[in-house]
Amino acid sequence: MGRSLTPLRPSPTSVPLSGTLVGLGAGWGRTILPAGDDPRVRRASHHRPSHDPHDHDELPLDRLGAFSDGVFAIAITIIVLELAVAPDAGQHLLRSIADEWPSYLAYVTSFLTIGVVWMQHSAITGTLRAADGTLYRINLLVLLLASFLPFPTKLAAEYLHEPDAERVAVVFYGLILFALVLALTWFGRYATRDQRLVRDDVDAQRVEARFSQLPSFTLYVVGIVVGLLAPTAAVIVYLVSALMRGLPVGAVRRFLAGLR
Repeated sequence: MGRSLTPLRPSPTSVPLSGTLVGLGAGWGRTILPAGDDPRVRRASHHRPSHDPHDHDELPLDRLGAFSDGVFAIAITIIVLELAVAPDAGQHLLRSIADEWPSYLAYVTSFLTIGVVWMQHSAITGTLRAADGTLYRINLLVLLLASFLPFPTKLAAEYLHEPDAERVAVVFYGLILFALVLALTWFGRYATRDQRLVRDDVDAQRVEARFSQLPSFTLYVVGIVVGLLAPTAAVIVYLVSALMRGLPVGAVRRFLAGLR
């Protein structure tokens, strides 16, 4: 009867209450509240950021840009692989190199075209904060045409000096160039048609107007028509179109203004 009884202390454990684990080992004398009544849980739920209704449609922009850069880099590298001279050109190598001028013309035209498309593609994605599934699909169309461009480049280089086939090769070349620029314009206009995908500090309408390709459309149509009559001149028109789209117009204007 005189023996004292030692109270049993509960061992540290965790008990699930309403989906929340509440620890008993660190402060077993405190009152345990269900998860729905715990003010800490209510505060955490209250400060949880709300999501825009379009967020579930958004896709990462960095993956789109990285994949596109890789495809552009491969396409612009492949076209140089078509430059070659005949295996027996050792006796007249200089003349053989000069005779390949159609290949050089087609190579420079395609190189500048892909380079300008990459620059404008980078400028467009640089104004965005996110992408969506539709933009991904349009981007795949742009990459499809860019990666296909080495094939018509090879045709134009091989058949530019052959009267029976050069018209077909040059017109086909022009159609692919036209389709590539058209797809890029679609990409830019979809991306900037409203502020949903554009960064908050960017005016979508000004970006869309900046990347309008109407002059290039006209030049490519003119080049395709000219290709039916003078194929070599048509390729030069394609080259001029790429040069005009790649010129830094703002920098040129500032330079000319400084000369006055």
